[in-house]
Amino acid sequence: MTWNRRHLLDIESLSTEELLTVLDTARGFKAVGNRAIKTVPALRGKTVINLFVEPSTRTRISFELAAQRLTADVINFNADTSSLKKGETLRDTARNLEAMNADIIIIRHSAAGAPHFLARFLQCSVVNAGDGAHEHPTQALLDVFTIREKKGRVEGLKVTVMGDILFSRVARSNIWALRKLGAQVTLCGPPTLVPRWFEQMGCRVCWDVTEALRDADVVNLLRIQHERQRQSMFPGVGEYRSQFGLDRARMEGLKPDVLIMHPGPINRGVEIDADTADGDRSVILEQVTNGLAVRMAVLYLVTGNDPGFVRN
Repeated sequence: MTWNRRHLLDIESLSTEELLTVLDTARGFKAVGNRAIKTVPALRGKTVINLFVEPSTRTRISFELAAQRLTADVINFNADTSSLKKGETLRDTARNLEAMNADIIIIRHSAAGAPHFLARFLQCSVVNAGDGAHEHPTQALLDVFTIREKKGRVEGLKVTVMGDILFSRVARSNIWALRKLGAQVTLCGPPTLVPRWFEQMGCRVCWDVTEALRDADVVNLLRIQHERQRQSMFPGVGEYRSQFGLDRARMEGLKPDVLIMHPGPINRGVEIDADTADGDRSVILEQVTNGLAVRMAVLYLVTGNDPGFVRN
């Protein structure tokens, strides 16, 4: 196993070996979650700060719980009641937090590149919890962890990612992770949200939903990122649902062992109907469970711990 990084800023810069190190370490930490006592002292005495300047439910709570499971001290930063509202810069905010002896700062920000900016001058570890429409590395890690766990491999699988690709940080991180691990990636959605230039990342772009779903081993559905769009990218929700929504009729044409994934939050009745989201081929809640193990692994690794120490 190999890991010599102080930060986790993106998936694009990780090697395949580094990706596998995180996944293998997470497998050991998932076993911890099945114990009666679910904590380990790996980060005892360390301070972790959740610097979330953009709204989040699953990711923030998952990071908080991951740090607590590792016995770290956790502080949740509330941007709405902070000095950021008084005009303080992100740089000054982060440097003040570090001056309070923070060991890890986990940042979510609407500006792409914000974690990379902090990593240039902070001595503590920086973990990217989502930066604008750029990347969401831990979401991709938990997604490929789930695929690997359920399918036994990622290499050679056909993965279709459907929805708002253009504005999705989840899509970008997933593309990098899946391609590095040997999957074949197809992107599908309205042409305005799935431009042809994504083919430069090694993907197949397909605007025909029937063709995109044919022979798929995994279907990862993404919601429409209304908060990042500056104009309407398709006529309406009803048309999007009829053209690209995954419903019972489209499910009938998929492989019987297909995995249905979604990073959340789900817009039921838009990109996915309720029966599909709650069906036996859905692994959406398993993704949430696996996210905790993956984030434990990330926090463990960026603080310089031995990746070979945690074994299943």
